[in-house]
Amino acid sequence: MNVAQWLAASARLHPDAPALLTGTRVEADYATFAARAAAIGAGLVRDYRIQPGDRVALFMSNCTPYLECLYAVWWIGAAAIPINAKLHGREAAWICDNAGSTFAFVDDDSSKALAAVMEDMPAAMQMLSVESADFHTLQHNDGGTASPLPRDDHDLAWLFYTSGTTGRPKGVMLSHGNLVAMSLCYLADVDSVAQRDAILYAAPISHGAGLYNFIHVRMAARHVIPESGGFDADEVLDLAKALDDVAMFAAPTMVRRLVDAAKNRGEAGEGIRTIVYGGGPMYLADIRDAIAIMGQRFVQIYGQGESPMTITSLPRAWHADVDHPRYLERLASVGVAQSVMAVRITGDAGQPLPAGQTGEIEAKGPAVMLGYWNNPKANEETLRNGWLRTGDVGRLDADGFLTLSDRSKDVIISGGTNIYPREVEEALLTHADVREVSAIGVPDSDWGEIVVACVVLEEGATADDAALDAHCLEVIARFKRPKRYVYLGALPKNNYGKVLKTELREMMKPNTPPSS
Repeated sequence: MNVAQWLAASARLHPDAPALLTGTRVEADYATFAARAAAIGAGLVRDYRIQPGDRVALFMSNCTPYLECLYAVWWIGAAAIPINAKLHGREAAWICDNAGSTFAFVDDDSSKALAAVMEDMPAAMQMLSVESADFHTLQHNDGGTASPLPRDDHDLAWLFYTSGTTGRPKGVMLSHGNLVAMSLCYLADVDSVAQRDAILYAAPISHGAGLYNFIHVRMAARHVIPESGGFDADEVLDLAKALDDVAMFAAPTMVRRLVDAAKNRGEAGEGIRTIVYGGGPMYLADIRDAIAIMGQRFVQIYGQGESPMTITSLPRAWHADVDHPRYLERLASVGVAQSVMAVRITGDAGQPLPAGQTGEIEAKGPAVMLGYWNNPKANEETLRNGWLRTGDVGRLDADGFLTLSDRSKDVIISGGTNIYPREVEEALLTHADVREVSAIGVPDSDWGEIVVACVVLEEGATADDAALDAHCLEVIARFKRPKRYVYLGALPKNNYGKVLKTELREMMKPNTPPSS
């Protein structure tokens, strides 16, 4: 089925239900939401020659037209490529080119970013800003079909680019069937959803937060974009009190800031129904503090782009089961396999390991991606007999609770966003003064982790943080650039010449001065 059918059904059954809000201001009911999606879709076909199966990029910040554009793309049977609005224009252009995108929805800021790198864009790609008069006309045109184009469960719906340790992003192919399976898991394993509820997009719609739109569309719930367009703890607390029955996805760093704000205000998050947290490590002390301040509003999920939001979950009930003899152990876990998923731990040879043993986490089920876009080598490495090799390390207990113990990849998770060291390293290595570099994640109370670049300079060069910062901003997104530079005489390496990042992390611990 086409996921856009859920919007069409909600528009028929609940036409007057408030659908799209900016802050507390209702901008569209469900009848209007569906009509705009259909009209925009018709315009894509009529004016831009978009066909079923074409890839359409969305490179813009959170706003209500974002959701209209997503459903317009699906309405006509095309596939959406949501791109993180924080990316550098050159990075977004590479994604568009790799995906063979023929069209992109942008806002005025991202339009300028892409205009500066036109030489990297697909030659035939057209763009339209959702802030333009042309888009407004498209929104309100007639001519959209009453029903979305039928799609097969295996047809591509969402092409999500997630980087790997090789440095280049990989396009994760998520089908309509993948997204339906993920959405139904929300009801079974995360939380109930009613029409009165409001899903708050304080994190980017292009990532995990946006994936929760589907089940809230199906239930004709409210979709709320903060006036700020992003995450501000005080704004979230104010909105929750005004709207009531609010649910939201938040990275652990966002949870910590929200808890601090509630504590400072003498509040407990009134109006917030559910906070689903994931996307990075939540420390036991932090979730215990969150529960103490805000009560039992929390659900944890573990997933990755290749099985979005759907590997395991730790529902509210397990957060509240304080009398269980292994309560703290379970609270420190990421929960149990979601309803459509199987999870196992494997050893070095790929053999399943018994409960209690540590190894690579693998997942299997209808939420697992179709594969990577035009990347058979990565498919071969990541998908094995239907099992997704997550690259994460953990263990299962006898009751099926999964605890993460490490990441086999050196991904840095800062503010809930994945940052891949190779991208940072490759950017810095193009600077004339840099001979060697290794980027690592260092624990940080605000961000979870920050990027630290361990740099070996060319002979005669002098340390200059500002120069390296400016260079990074020319080629990678601002949020990926190092927050700290450490200058070393040499990088620690093993006998094969591989940089020992474990030693670098050890050197960065407090009271451990780095070598010079």
